[in-house]
Amino acid sequence: MSATSEAPVFRRLCVAGLGLIGSSIARRVRQDGSVGEVVAFDADPAVRRRVAELGIADRVAETARDAAEGADGLVLCVPVGAMGRAAADLLPHLLPGAVVTDVGSTKVSVIREVLPHLPEGATLVPAHPLAGTEYSGPDSGFATLFDGRWCLLTPIEGGDRASVERVASLWRRCGAMVQEMDAEHHDRVLAITSHLPHLLAFTICGTADDLQGETRSEVLRFAASGFRDFTRIAASDPVMWRDIFTNNRDALLEMLARFTEDAQAMARAIRWGDEDFIVDRIERGRRIRRSLIEIKQA
Repeated sequence: MSATSEAPVFRRLCVAGLGLIGSSIARRVRQDGSVGEVVAFDADPAVRRRVAELGIADRVAETARDAAEGADGLVLCVPVGAMGRAAADLLPHLLPGAVVTDVGSTKVSVIREVLPHLPEGATLVPAHPLAGTEYSGPDSGFATLFDGRWCLLTPIEGGDRASVERVASLWRRCGAMVQEMDAEHHDRVLAITSHLPHLLAFTICGTADDLQGETRSEVLRFAASGFRDFTRIAASDPVMWRDIFTNNRDALLEMLARFTEDAQAMARAIRWGDEDFIVDRIERGRRIRRSLIEIKQA
């Protein structure tokens, strides 16, 4: 990947949390010159050592203060349950007027946890890249992760538009498409498109694990593609998803209730042989899949 001739979006960008998303950001912006300097920080010493070995940042900081000092941009890539703690440690040391953003899958909770720690003159621009894999850790990242994927921004009402544009520019230069959205609306949309599917995957795998004796071993040995797809989703980081579920509780429970009603309707159709209902539900699923393929989001 060749470096861009455009001016850097940030002079010094601190990437805090070097899992899949954070390490992918560091790789991308360092390769294409989107920022002048990439400073990496992770609360886990083992992760810091590995990031230094991989060479995916210009510098690996050993403390939050050292990571944030002199930075005009900060990306919080920690689990949403750790956002408040990370913000308290990092934000006081940023340059005056710095821009703070994040990659969390829940936006209302991130705003609630981070905003109280925002220094005077700094700006918070919450963001959520809709990209990822079931893998975690700094070795799992790659520079093209965000190519052709959406990144949703949920700007604070009355916030600085120039800062929003800087964050949008950063994500576009990472290869993403950018869309703005209200934070509460974001959380409801993600509850059905991401959070509920993960909840179902964890639950189905748990059901399979609870089967006894030979039945369980046969489920694993003869797993069909549908079950394998669920296990791929269920391999995701447990701490991250615990935090997402608890921090988007209301929207997730609403979508789970609606799904439960629809599942019960399908069960009734199967029980009473309502073939038209069954076919209609299958066809609706097929239409959604075709739509995803058409807009290149499959």
